[in-house]
Amino acid sequence: MKFTLEGAQVFVPDHLPVEEALGRTTHIAIGAHQDDLEIMAYDGIIKCFQQDDKWYCGVVVTDGSGSPRDDVYKDYTDDEMRVVRVKEQFKAAVVGEYSAQVMLDYPSKAVKDGSDKRPVDDIVKILRATRPEVVYTHNLTDKHDTHIGVTLKVIEAIRSLPAPERPQALYGCEVWRDLDWMVDTDKVAFDCSAHENLQAALLGVFDSQIAGGKRYDLATLGRRRAHATYHASHATDVTTGISFAMDLTPLIDDAERDVADFAQELIRRFASDVAVRIGKLR
Repeated sequence: MKFTLEGAQVFVPDHLPVEEALGRTTHIAIGAHQDDLEIMAYDGIIKCFQQDDKWYCGVVVTDGSGSPRDDVYKDYTDDEMRVVRVKEQFKAAVVGEYSAQVMLDYPSKAVKDGSDKRPVDDIVKILRATRPEVVYTHNLTDKHDTHIGVTLKVIEAIRSLPAPERPQALYGCEVWRDLDWMVDTDKVAFDCSAHENLQAALLGVFDSQIAGGKRYDLATLGRRRAHATYHASHATDVTTGISFAMDLTPLIDDAERDVADFAQELIRRFASDVAVRIGKLR
């Protein structure tokens, strides 16, 4: 499969032809950076793990060259770091038994440029090759501009498809902002209890980030465990891990719906919930 940039790659852990590997996909995650997929879309990974009829595909849009570095990586150039992060992402694909791992290799500035349609075109190409049932991406209230840029391009790409070719569901997931603030009726809660060893392994392969001083492995597993306990105040824990997402499916069902207004609606419902709760107890 040919993408816009020469540095783009597709890795298939079980060595099937690329078209066949993409074609068997049922769940796909499209994230900004290496390790975003493992942080935000474990629901898709575990739903497909060791299943014959479900397959998970990962897509990383940026090249990872600008990531912070320390320890053995402290003197690495951007090009050297890019190579390391690609290797780490491929290791995760092997551990998680992904159907395929796509690396689009864009610089972050291309993702943050709303007028740059090249990533959109590549995402459309991937969606047409995979025809996934479920798509995971970043949420609309994430505080990382590159993450929001990816989400907007994913929405634009899906909207460009004929309605019958669009996925059944699109979820905006947690990375750089938790979603526990959303009212419960707006939350999608993914059970992340299963295979804690696999979760740790998926996050642990990103040594360049962990050694560089960012303990995403501990933070992600800790957040999932905290969500499991704090999700329901009047019930005992029923899971050992939860990740939250916002359901972005209405934005692909109705291509005319304003994305910013949709996000603001979620915030307004949260603000109303706070006001009502305080008001009734005065």
